[in-house]
Amino acid sequence: MATTSAPISLRSPAVPSPASVPSSPSASASASILLPLDGVATRYQLPDTAELLAGLPSRSGPARSRTAFAAAHVVADPRQPNGPGLPAAVDWDATLAFRHHLWSLGLGIADAMDTAQRGMGLDWPATRELIRRSGAEARAVGGRLACGVGTDQLGAQLGTPSTGDAHSLKTITAAYEEQWQVVEEAGAQVVLMASRALARAASGPDDYAEVYGRLLAQSAEPVILHWLGTPFDPALAGYWGSDDLDAAAEHVLALIRDHADKVDGIKVSLLDADREIALRRALPDGVRLYTGDDFHYPELIRGDEHGFSHALLGVFDPLARHAAAALEALDRGDTDRYRAVLEPTVPLARHVFAAPTRHYKTGVVFLAHLAGHQDHFTMVGGAQEDREVAHLARLFVLAAEAGALPDPELAAARMRAILATKGFEQ
Repeated sequence: MATTSAPISLRSPAVPSPASVPSSPSASASASILLPLDGVATRYQLPDTAELLAGLPSRSGPARSRTAFAAAHVVADPRQPNGPGLPAAVDWDATLAFRHHLWSLGLGIADAMDTAQRGMGLDWPATRELIRRSGAEARAVGGRLACGVGTDQLGAQLGTPSTGDAHSLKTITAAYEEQWQVVEEAGAQVVLMASRALARAASGPDDYAEVYGRLLAQSAEPVILHWLGTPFDPALAGYWGSDDLDAAAEHVLALIRDHADKVDGIKVSLLDADREIALRRALPDGVRLYTGDDFHYPELIRGDEHGFSHALLGVFDPLARHAAAALEALDRGDTDRYRAVLEPTVPLARHVFAAPTRHYKTGVVFLAHLAGHQDHFTMVGGAQEDREVAHLARLFVLAAEAGALPDPELAAARMRAILATKGFEQ
């Protein structure tokens, strides 16, 4: 039954540093909150997830049976301007502290990727600094790090129309090479990201083969290719040279077969499990499929009698402890425990990545704030406004039920503060 009370302060409560966030506190039965759910003000009682949280690790070593990367978000500096179109102002201490949290759970980090708001607020100068800083931190702790190499210094943010003539293939290749050098100097593995500029300029599969072939020929170490579907970025329609996804798959398979010694794997984010499995089975021996499917990840990582997917997932950012626990179970061959940990997180993931999927970053940062990893809900590019309050309210419920809120009282207090700024008083 909905109830109301006096308006609350808009000031966010004090928060411990990421290193001191409790790993498995007892959930409080007194944590409740008034939420706008389905158009009605509803009193929501947070569930007691103490037992679930107690079963999630606070530290873990790298998985042995799968290679798993969490695509990590960046923490904006709330003291600096971070509106749409402005240069990104990053809180480097909080951003790097979160990366140490992921490494402490045995996960690799895929940095400077879509989850870090590439093309949606994080400009190239800030991206370059992120790669350099993350590389230094990775070397200091022995953490696994891969970083995105793209062409976003050529312009065009996600959701903005392209203007003028398309860039030449030579210019696009040079842009890739510039970013590649930064990643190599940082000591990170290269993730060769899908390029909006190339999607616009390419006239067919031969143009992709030319650009990627030239880049792969220069590579000293195997790289991860990147296939991002149109739900994540509509500007990438027709990637690999065809709007037909079966034909596109054949084109990228031909590229991989021609350069199999230079390709560690391909990260696929099509949100189509059957298509991913078909591609996985067609890959040359030794080339991995890294799932980027935030809808079907439990079944794809678990695999079948023919093989399995590794992971490079944005959803592992807010679900890092769940991922670590599930991967530990897989290492032991305990698929029942794996499923029990990971499958209940799918409703949360599907809501975070609901259409328009490209705005999933807002949910990722929202959850980081609720979980105590950052003391504000501000994003570069002003992207905290990209999801409406009703979406965030439902996300709060799903996060609570999935055990993704390690301190329910803190999460409820922060949610009340967010709701107050939206005109929804308790």
